[in-house]
Amino acid sequence: MEIREILAHNLKTHRQAQGLSQEELAHRAGIDRTYISSLERSVYAAGIDVVDRLAKVLGMEASDLLKKPDNVASGSGPQRGDSEN
Repeated sequence: MEIREILAHNLKTHRQAQGLSQEELAHRAGIDRTYISSLERSVYAAGIDVVDRLAKVLGMEASDLLKKPDNVASGSGPQRGDSEN
């Protein structure tokens, strides 16, 4: 699992766990919604400042968004064709 896939998985998992839409997360973090979608599909690599802003909105440390989940097998992260919500 590559770092983009780890971020994508963790971002989507924590966003959904808090009941936030991509639009609401983007608004709270001062980021465009389409960028959130692209991050969750591993299209873009986020800068460290963006990771930090997203983590703060989600109430966690930036490093937690970059930790490989224990329960996810390699290569099973979100794919480009997955739905965004």
